[in-house]
Amino acid sequence: MDATVEGRALTVSLRPDQWQPFGEFARRRLGCVYFNWLSAVDWKTDGLEVLARVENLDAGVEVFMRTRLPGGQVHCPTLTSVWKGADWMERECYDMFGVVFDGHPDPRRILLSEDWVGHPLRKDWVDEGFTPYR
Repeated sequence: MDATVEGRALTVSLRPDQWQPFGEFARRRLGCVYFNWLSAVDWKTDGLEVLARVENLDAGVEVFMRTRLPGGQVHCPTLTSVWKGADWMERECYDMFGVVFDGHPDPRRILLSEDWVGHPLRKDWVDEGFTPYR
C-alpha cells in the first residue's frame, strides 16, 4: 500500500486483495459513508486500474482509492458489501471496461444489452460496425 495526503484528501494505492478491507477501514474508521464514484482506466500495456472516491462529508475528508489489476487480470473484489452505492457503478465499470467485481450481488450489464460483445472503453475493443467519415 502506498499513500499520500494533501490537505484533507488521502490517495491510497492498493493491491486488489487490499481493496475491500481498506474500504471497510475507510468507512468504519475514517467515517467515509458517502460513496462518490467508481470507474476504471485501461492503461493498455500496464493493464486496468480501478478507481473509487469515498467521503466523510461531516469532516470534509475524501479518500481516493486505486488498485491496479496485474497481468491482464480483470477481477477485483466488490465494494457493494461496504457501500450499497457501489452497485450500479461497478456494473457500469463491468459494461465499459470488463472489470469483474467478485462477490457483486447483481453482475448483469447495466448500460449495454446482454448480447453486446466486448467492452467499449477498453483499448483493445474494435467497433465492427464503425464506418469512418470520409
